[in-house]
Amino acid sequence: MPISAIDPQAALVVIDLQNGIVNRPQEESEAPRIADVVARSKALAEAFRAKGLPVVLVNVAGAPAGRTETPRRLPADVPAEYFAIVDGLNTSADDLLVTKRSVGAFATTDLDAILRERGVTQIVLTGIATSIGVESTARNAHDLGYNVALAVDAMTDLTPAGHEHAVTAVFPRLGEIGTTEDVLALLSERA
Repeated sequence: MPISAIDPQAALVVIDLQNGIVNRPQEESEAPRIADVVARSKALAEAFRAKGLPVVLVNVAGAPAGRTETPRRLPADVPAEYFAIVDGLNTSADDLLVTKRSVGAFATTDLDAILRERGVTQIVLTGIATSIGVESTARNAHDLGYNVALAVDAMTDLTPAGHEHAVTAVFPRLGEIGTTEDVLALLSERA
């Protein structure tokens, strides 16, 4: 189902568009290019700001404890610049920064409380990686009762298969799928 509406109290939630993730090499893939994801997320952020709607910028600064078969990607001696949100988003002083130490943006943060305090009923998601941080955040948002909209051309993954699986098999169960242009068009219809 395409994105049918942007709620009066919607928030844009941008996942992990931080220097250390955005600036690492991306393999050729069918998934959207990182530079395009940043540009589309910037366009969405500017539109949300123009409508007075919250923009939440999520970065990751660690991982939960527990054994995994895939080694952690975060080196032990990471410079502070790694965690900074990329300049390409043109952050605003009104943006909300949420730092997570989990895959999704809700588990180890106060994101739910921040959104509820502002009366948010819907989140529009963008970011990296489609099948990891974005999907985990979408799952939690759905479980918490938020309307979830996914701007799938404003997210990318480590692999084309991961992106495709999340977009076609998982996201339709969690929310409405569309493009940056779909969201921008819905926002422009608002007073």
